[in-house]
Amino acid sequence: MLTVIGEGLVDVVRRPSGVQAHVGGSPLNVAVGLARLGHPVQFIGRYGRDPYGDSVAAHLRSSSVLLPLAPDGLPTSVATAVIDDDGAASYTFDLAWEMPGLAERLPFLLQGTTLLHTGSIATMLAPGAAAVLAAVEHAHPSTTVSFDPNCRPSIITDADYARGQAEKFVVLADIVKASDEDLEWLYPGVDPLDAARRWLSLGGTEGPAMVVVTRGAEGPWGINAAGETHFPAPGVKVADTVGAGDSFMAALLSVVVDLGLDGAQNRGDLRELSAGSLRQLLARAAFAAAVTVSRAGANPPTRAELNRMEQGAADSDSAHTDSAAGAAIADLNSN
Repeated sequence: MLTVIGEGLVDVVRRPSGVQAHVGGSPLNVAVGLARLGHPVQFIGRYGRDPYGDSVAAHLRSSSVLLPLAPDGLPTSVATAVIDDDGAASYTFDLAWEMPGLAERLPFLLQGTTLLHTGSIATMLAPGAAAVLAAVEHAHPSTTVSFDPNCRPSIITDADYARGQAEKFVVLADIVKASDEDLEWLYPGVDPLDAARRWLSLGGTEGPAMVVVTRGAEGPWGINAAGETHFPAPGVKVADTVGAGDSFMAALLSVVVDLGLDGAQNRGDLRELSAGSLRQLLARAAFAAAVTVSRAGANPPTRAELNRMEQGAADSDSAHTDSAAGAAIADLNSN
């Protein structure tokens, strides 16, 4: 069982062409992405007894994500996304984030979990952030942990505080993903890749096995004990960028699970992953993000859709990948 802890909310998307509402939230999107890629996953997060909460629950269940927590009496959180003419999104939020009683239920909720993912608002916003950190600490001895800060400066405005919070989770995480924009905000004046190199060293032998940085059109970059690598961004027509990083995260974790590297007992093997294997992870994750940006909203791909995207890129002379990238895809699909 895979577990995602974090916020679920409704994205009210304002485009030049009109307004639409979609279920979202970075951790929720990762849970849906993992489920669509064929993994059993549960989502631990709050949502209200209101129409928006009903839509959150329905959306998760439609992708076969398990919901062990019932709705509560607070309003469902709402994020308003404004999409510009280039498809880029900016956000404002109306949030309620607290998880009372979570600590007492963790032994039951996390029983059988081999991978725990969290990040974004859930790890930064009080009072719920403390409960999420406690959950990660509880899970760490037996579970692979992944973390994506997915920073929201419009919510957490203090970069010093956010940096401290992020580092608490980084030292407990096996797999860390951040965007270059996240790292530029958390570490002003520092090259994002240098910040990622520093994160890899946090926690020593108990810290991250890998740190991955998404860089938009430049393609993702990653570092682990074996070295550094990158993968070129697939060329697609962009509808919008909503949920692209979450689809990337879900696909990255999916490959880790497919390779049998989830669970604390496999930490040694995860740390020994070659740079070439890390590039294969980046390849699949980059194509998952490409599927998502090619259509409106946070709409992660199924495994079949992802396989078609990869195969089409490998077969087409017009794909925006090089021959080495095609080899990376072929090697991954053969595993």
